[in-house]
Amino acid sequence: MSKVFYKSLEDIEKIRESSLLVSKTLAEVAKNIGEGVKTIHLNKIAEEFIRDHGGVPAFLNYHGFPYSLCISLNDQVVHGFPSEYQIKDGDIVSVDCGVILNDFFGDSAYTFPIGNVNADTLKLLEVTKECLKLGIEKAVVGMRVGDVGYAVQEHAEKNGFGVVKELVGHGVGVKLHEKPEVPNYGKRGSGIKLEEGMVIAIEPMINAGKAGVKFWEDGWTVSTIDQKLSAHYEHTVAIKKGKADVLSTFEYIEQVLQQKD
Repeated sequence: MSKVFYKSLEDIEKIRESSLLVSKTLAEVAKNIGEGVKTIHLNKIAEEFIRDHGGVPAFLNYHGFPYSLCISLNDQVVHGFPSEYQIKDGDIVSVDCGVILNDFFGDSAYTFPIGNVNADTLKLLEVTKECLKLGIEKAVVGMRVGDVGYAVQEHAEKNGFGVVKELVGHGVGVKLHEKPEVPNYGKRGSGIKLEEGMVIAIEPMINAGKAGVKFWEDGWTVSTIDQKLSAHYEHTVAIKKGKADVLSTFEYIEQVLQQKD
């Protein structure tokens, strides 16, 4: 059983720097994503941006993963491979990015709607983002991991969506994946108690249809069992008293998307 790594205030500031580089990298992806763009091109842009800013792509060669980004399309939940696939109008594209900067890890993900996306799909994205916000609200000293999971699950299922159970959020900072696991489901008041010095990645993975998933033969890609869409948003969060300290941000991404509109 590996232990929880508690972080000092200085450590948390370094994780914030790494997480903000992730956020800026995702904004760089946002500038370049669109119809006709190959997902391997986005991977190249992200890797160059990370290295140009003094970081190292955290995913590249992690347990043999061959790319700097996970890019998951439509019914793919997570861990999709960048490829020669050209993004189409109506696609949703989940981009997950991790960075090592000054020996600390940051991790964040964002799902991009491309072109004319229907109202049901936009609702899935909106609800998944709301699930993340509600989970973060529970990521404070004295709460438990189950409180975070319950907040995510309750909101997703109330809206008729499926919550992925085979994949979970996690501690982050000293390593890419640390204890504790942070499921997107759970019972209030259950699980490990959240304490000052913990840093966790909260990452709702919400399916338009059934909760079930299937694992591909490539050893990485995970997709929905019923081929319905899946959305994924993630922040790196430091546990604090009263209110969580969100170390990554979607502001850079959303500024870019507004400018593109």
